Amino acid sequence: MQALASEDRDAARLAAIVGRAPLLVEALRAARDVDAPDWLVSAGAIRDAVWDALHDRPLGAPPRDVDLAFFDPEDLAPGRDERVEEALRARAPALPWEAKNQASVHLWYPRRFGFEVPALRSSADGVATFPEVATCVGVRLLADDDLLVVAPHGLDDLLGCVCRHNPTRVPADLYERRVAEKGWPERWPRLQYVPADEAPPRA
Repeated sequence: MQALASEDRDAARLAAIVGRAPLLVEALRAARDVDAPDWLVSAGAIRDAVWDALHDRPLGAPPRDVDLAFFDPEDLAPGRDERVEEALRARAPALPWEAKNQASVHLWYPRRFGFEVPALRSSADGVATFPEVATCVGVRLLADDDLLVVAPHGLDDLLGCVCRHNPTRVPADLYERRVAEKGWPERWPRLQYVPADEAPPRA
């Protein structure tokens, strides 16, 4: 498996790690078969595989969830997410799928988190708002098995095992709570944790 931008050494390094994670490869193949609009496998499944690799661990552990971002402005109903998940489960039933239409995030986000957010314009736009910079990465397996890597804030934090707040959308207190609840510093002892008040603002 090669990164689409093969001249990008970080993308190529990420592609090599993904290619060694059999369940992640299975997820990418299933997602390619389903082919939801503008789809990306993103967030925790990518981060966990990379940080496990950086800790010299085998990459065969089942992912806690497989987040699939897609963008379909023509169908904003909650049932759109469910239909994509059903199609994904039909192809890879053992994987814990979570599909979210990024075109509809602004509709349900205030009810769940208590504040308004602007409408997103693409799956990459959605990936750019995830709570940690290292989590703001999505990948898509193309027809020729090249890997498209989408990293709006770069790959330095992901490949450097750095946990840093992304203030684009998520408040600092939610970031701090997430890290504490998930126990990432204990799970990955080499992790460099950056408190929210030390994270530089992003444009």
